[in-house]
Order: sequence, then structure tokens, then C-alpha cells
Amino acid sequence: MKTILIDAVNTFVVRRDDDFEIFKEMRDLLEIFPNRKIILTGANDEQIKKFGLDKMPYEIFTLKHDPEKTDPKYFELMLKHFNLPHNDAVYFDHNPEAVKSAELAGIKSYHYDPDERDLEGLREFLIKSL
Repeated sequence: MKTILIDAVNTFVVRRDDDFEIFKEMRDLLEIFPNRKIILTGANDEQIKKFGLDKMPYEIFTLKHDPEKTDPKYFELMLKHFNLPHNDAVYFDHNPEAVKSAELAGIKSYHYDPDERDLEGLREFLIKSL
């Protein structure tokens, strides 16, 4: 069963006033799928607390900005860390450069636009890709 890799900030975690919280509708969508879920971030220790990533319902993976997700090496290291073959994972992110980076590492990826919040498009991608 494929693993769902989820971008953290501006995708799964959104700004609400002066704080950050889980985007409930996205979590509800992800809960439909029995697949393992891992939240990917570049956050350092301070940012993990700031964004509430220490209170997530899924595993968290970070390389603390070394390298950034815009570098395919981030995804290669993440796959190695979890012993995941690239074709056993799907990924979505709000940053088109991170999406391209994941694709260069062989991971089927989807650009999720945080302004449009097209959860139906994301659902279709997940159904088709899993």
C-alpha cells in the first residue's frame, strides 16, 4: 500500500489569525484513505513548535532546511530514511518547486494550490495514484 506524503505548512497546516492549525477538511479527506501518512517539512526545532508540528496526527519528517524540499536530495534522503521505494509513495505540496523536486526523485506528485483549496482535485489525484 502506498504512503501519502503531505506538505506541512500552507497545505496541511494553515494560518488562522496569528496561529496555525490543521486544515480540518483536508484531514477529513485524508482519513478516508487507510494508507500510511507522513507530513514532510523543512522546519527546524523552533519552527516545529511555532507551526504546531509537534502535535500532528501523522508522522513528521524534517531535514531542518538541509537540504530544502526544492532539492531532490531531500526526497532521496526521506525515502532512504523510511526505506520507501519511490514508486510506493505519492506526494502533494503547495510549492511547485518542491513538487518538481519530488518528481525528479521519482515520486508521483501533485501541486495543491492553497488559495484555491481544491480538495476535490486532491481527492481525484489520490484515488488515481494510490
